[in-house]
Amino acid sequence: MDIDKTIAELSYNEKKVLLTLQKLQGHGTINQVTEKGDFSQDVEVANAASWLQSKKLVSLQTSMTTVYSLGKDGRHFLEKGLPEKRALKFLVDQGGSAEMTQLRNVLALEEVPIAIGWLRTNDWATIQKGKETVVTITTKGSQAVSSITDVEVLLRELHEHPETPQEKARVGPLLARKNVLKEKDQITTIVALTDDGRSVLAHGLELKEEISQVTTGIIKSQEWAHKTIRPYDIHAFAPAAHGGTPHPLINLIGQIRQIFVEMGFQEVEGNYVESTFWNMDVLFIPQDHPAREMQDTLYCKRPKTLSVTDLTLFKKVAEVHENGNATGSTGWGYTFSKEEAERVLLRTHTTVNTIRYLYFNPVPPAKVFSIGRVFRKESIDTTHLPEFHQIEGIVHEEHATFRQLLGIIKEFYSRMGFEKIRFRPGYFPYTEPSMEVEVFWNGKWMELGGSGVFRPEVTIPVGVTSPVLAWGLGLERLAMLKFGLSDMRQLYVSDLQWIQNTPLV
Repeated sequence: MDIDKTIAELSYNEKKVLLTLQKLQGHGTINQVTEKGDFSQDVEVANAASWLQSKKLVSLQTSMTTVYSLGKDGRHFLEKGLPEKRALKFLVDQGGSAEMTQLRNVLALEEVPIAIGWLRTNDWATIQKGKETVVTITTKGSQAVSSITDVEVLLRELHEHPETPQEKARVGPLLARKNVLKEKDQITTIVALTDDGRSVLAHGLELKEEISQVTTGIIKSQEWAHKTIRPYDIHAFAPAAHGGTPHPLINLIGQIRQIFVEMGFQEVEGNYVESTFWNMDVLFIPQDHPAREMQDTLYCKRPKTLSVTDLTLFKKVAEVHENGNATGSTGWGYTFSKEEAERVLLRTHTTVNTIRYLYFNPVPPAKVFSIGRVFRKESIDTTHLPEFHQIEGIVHEEHATFRQLLGIIKEFYSRMGFEKIRFRPGYFPYTEPSMEVEVFWNGKWMELGGSGVFRPEVTIPVGVTSPVLAWGLGLERLAMLKFGLSDMRQLYVSDLQWIQNTPLV
């Protein structure tokens, strides 16, 4: 240790703590150092001692002690007397016995069972049940009337010296009573000189005012010219400073949005609350599909129904479901239910945004995407949530092809940093052909979403005659891969350390 350098880097309060510990024979509590060193508050000593510990000039030892003080009922018992002692005095005044109901003359209603319990526990009275319950004082009880019990002594001590430590066995009888005592854990920190600290003191310390931070006022007044400027230790420990930062998921959404915009797409948005007509019927999902069951979809009570305003569209969609209409399909072969179509739900996918966009913009070309929350009645586990985000997109062009769809998805994922991408056949009610997208990550293939070409049963009723390429990809599963997570729930846990340490890009 370079003693001269160490002393030069000590602050005024650090020197003061060391000199105070020397007066206290080398050690003392923070409170003792505050009082002996004439500090204004404990926090000054605690801060200085913490820095001295980092410089290995003092050691800190922390211990925890339970202290006790009187609660509301404790103060009441101290003033009025314990319920069992008041009951004893009443029994003596009554000639040694009294009916249970008579005790209410000197005790509150809630105190009667407390007094009876302690009278029996202490063997101060006997209880005889008959037509009337009679309480009779015992010899031991007669002796206790004029004596001061250990419990009464403890009540008085805690009144005169609150928040003092006590043996657990001694306070046990009072802790058994509600609201009589208050417990508090008191932390005591002892500051002690180390060998290095003693060496610094032996070398000599001088307390004098010094400048620890140069300000414009000090420069203008030239105060710096006749005062010592304390040197800074650039190697001293300092905690990491974290400013505000967006959630990693927000950053990822921003990255995805930028990629789509750079690829020539336009963003569209939609509503969380939809009718089953737009969410499912327009997409040619059959009305008896399992996904429509209550155990899979979140339906709303208010509003319970939403009417379809475009009756022409409603008629076309109904006919497509029933017989295929002019789409070349045979439909699903059932009678379309208006009641089922008007039910209200929380959207189960963001495809509802794109099909509504096509309805209002049926003339090609169009390239749109959306990133939004969807809701499903899922059991929460490592890879499933009842509320999550979906990345949705379509390309509407006169000569759009399935191969074009493969290229678009491959380009998107390559820009996201995935080198190996593959496709395998899939099935979705509203696309044909359909495929699922997988990426290779950390040694295995991961499925991230579905895609395909909208069926004529979907496009023709909304006035679209050109091919529409569509895809829906999961954001949270993508985030798990990007952030190296094994549990999707971690994305929504308030883990500040993870949020702070996750790179912004």
